Amino acid sequence: MKKLMLIFPVFLALLVNAQLEHEITDYEWPTDQAVLDKLEDWQDLKFGLLMHWGAYSQWGIVESWSICPEDYGWCERKKGSNPNDYFTYKKEYENLKLSFNPTGFNPEDWAKAAADAGMKYLVFTTKHHDGFCMFDSKYTDYKITSPESPFSTNPKANIAKEVFDAFRNEGLWAGAYFSKPDWNSPYYWDPKFPPMDRNVNYDPAVYPEKWEKFVQFTQNQIMELMSDYGKIDILWLDGGWVSKKSPEQIKNYYNRVAENATSGFPISRAVNQDIRMDEIAAKAREKQPGLIVVDRAVKGPNQNYLTPENKVPETQLPYPWESCIIAGGGWSWVPDAVFMTPKQAIHMLIDIVAKGGNLLYNIAPGPDGRWPEGAYKLLAAMGDWIDVNGEAIYSTRAIAPYKTDNICLSQQKDTKAVYALYLEEEDGSGLPESFTVKGIKAAKNAQLTLLGAKGNLKWQNTDEGVKVTIPSSIRKNLPCDLAWAVKISAVE
Repeated sequence: MKKLMLIFPVFLALLVNAQLEHEITDYEWPTDQAVLDKLEDWQDLKFGLLMHWGAYSQWGIVESWSICPEDYGWCERKKGSNPNDYFTYKKEYENLKLSFNPTGFNPEDWAKAAADAGMKYLVFTTKHHDGFCMFDSKYTDYKITSPESPFSTNPKANIAKEVFDAFRNEGLWAGAYFSKPDWNSPYYWDPKFPPMDRNVNYDPAVYPEKWEKFVQFTQNQIMELMSDYGKIDILWLDGGWVSKKSPEQIKNYYNRVAENATSGFPISRAVNQDIRMDEIAAKAREKQPGLIVVDRAVKGPNQNYLTPENKVPETQLPYPWESCIIAGGGWSWVPDAVFMTPKQAIHMLIDIVAKGGNLLYNIAPGPDGRWPEGAYKLLAAMGDWIDVNGEAIYSTRAIAPYKTDNICLSQQKDTKAVYALYLEEEDGSGLPESFTVKGIKAAKNAQLTLLGAKGNLKWQNTDEGVKVTIPSSIRKNLPCDLAWAVKISAVE
């Protein structure tokens, strides 16, 4: 993942590769019933935690991307003894493993905070694009458990294992983020050639044996995660440019480059990089039946749900999806990170749920192995709200018209009860005496209640929808703040 930046239309074609993770591609439904069942369960969860963490946290920079030789803002180099010399910088970046010693690491604290906040699943970066493994892979020495790492002697040195165990113990699903590109592997960035961009730095068609070594390396590492780290529910694969591409796709890409880059300089290339994803998914599911595979931004059977990055779709999407969103700072740890307010976070969660999606909320641990205090405070506030209103969030599905004005809708998939979630106005005016839920009408004998409060509410169907009245006794003693859920037992 990387930071978002504003882009002008004239550059869109050049940024196709760069922006893949942000795009909403077409969707292909799985055919494996076990996967379909798992996806149905995943859509019930609604709220998950994403964590980007690696040796790069010591510099407080964007994860991995500064060693990518592309001229984008998120690839900017500022740290090290000579950031203007790429090769010096890259060497010093990779040597961060020699000083990475997160002695404050205690994943049980994170797991409890996540569970108390109402989070139901975790996605943890076992390896980002730089290739540094946060698990004990036997296929590389570039890892947290390397004898060169000062943390390797710590009883919790196999960080991914400790994280997965801690979160499973709190009842959360375990998801393994894994980068398909590996900028440390000599089979991806061959030291014989300088890296040119994010892609493999040689032609796999010219060096098929070398590419096959990378394919085997990738598959072996994934199978380590699938075999040795307990129950894994989600395999979340990043780096959509590592994919099988047809000659026509490659030709179309370079035609767009020629049309839009008058200098002829492509910031990033399109290269056929087939790691045999169907094979990977099948082998992984032999170890983890029903495994959800998320081959991000690669249309096809191995992208079991879509992942718009750092944005929320404008409307409901008719397939499984999650918005992965930064809670504060960046994807990776930065000093003095400013987190969303509880109001921003809760309103965003409601908006996503109303459109049928999940929220995957990113919090980045620091180089000492601790979360910023602001992360704990934010999650505690979200947990307080969800304790009252979780019924309107979990196991719900989207119902038209999804959202009108500041009122969002959700519907329990089993009981079919509908929830109208009133988002507090920016002025902090609270819950009004009455409001109209547009686009739906309550059934004849429906009961309307405010979650967390006692007693039924008065209501009346109108031409616009259903008008709800909140008595002063409830308004003076509201069960929560920031947003309120009215349950409609049945609708027409």
